[in-house]
Amino acid sequence: MLTRLIIISITPTIALGIGIYLTDRRDKEPWSLLLRIFLMGALSVIPVIIVQKVLLSINIFSGLLSIAYTAFIVAGLIEEFFKRSVVIHGVYKDERFDEKLDGIVYSVFSALGFATVENIMYVIFRYTGNYYVGILRGLLSVPGHMLFGITMGYYLSLSKYTEDPALKSHYYKMSLVIPAILHGLFNFILMAQVPILMTIFVPYVVYLWVNNLRKLNEFIT
Repeated sequence: MLTRLIIISITPTIALGIGIYLTDRRDKEPWSLLLRIFLMGALSVIPVIIVQKVLLSINIFSGLLSIAYTAFIVAGLIEEFFKRSVVIHGVYKDERFDEKLDGIVYSVFSALGFATVENIMYVIFRYTGNYYVGILRGLLSVPGHMLFGITMGYYLSLSKYTEDPALKSHYYKMSLVIPAILHGLFNFILMAQVPILMTIFVPYVVYLWVNNLRKLNEFIT
C-alpha cells in the first residue's frame, strides 16, 4: 500500500516536470541545477510550515474572513513567497538563467519540489490510505502549483530582462503578488464550500490553464 501511495504522490510531479523540461527546446537547463532548485523547493516546506503555524495561531477572524485569511495569507502568500525565494536566491542571477523561458522552468521546478513534499504529507500521513485524495490532488493541487509557478516565472523573467527600472520593479513585485492571489483564490473557493463559488471552480481552473499556457507559449515562440 505504501508503495502505491508514494507512486500516486510523485507521479504528477514527474509528468509535469518532464512536460515543462521538454518545452525548452532551444537551450535546455542543466539537470544538476534543475534538481537543486527542485530540492530547495522541497525543503522550503519547512519554513512554510513554521510560518503558517504562527500565522494560524494569531488568526483573529471567523467565518469567511477566517477562511480568506487562511487561503490568501497563510497558504497563498506564504507558500508563493518561499517558492519564489528559492528561484531568486538559487538561480535568478545565475548565468544559466539566460532567456525568458528559464524563469518559468526554474519557478515550476521550485513549485513542483514544494508540491511533491506537500502531496506526500497529505496522501501518506494526513489521509493515510486514501487513494482518492492522492488522485484528486494529482489532478488539481499539483498542477495548480505548476500553474502558479508559470505565472511567477513569467513575471520574474520580465523583470530580469526589462531595462526600465520602474517596469523592472513592477514585474518583480507582480511575480509574488499575482501567484499569491491566484493561489489564494483557488484555495478560498475550495475551503469556503459556498455553492455559488463552487460553480465557478471549474471555469477558474480552465482559466488558469488557458492563461498560463498562453504565458508559456509567449516565451517559447
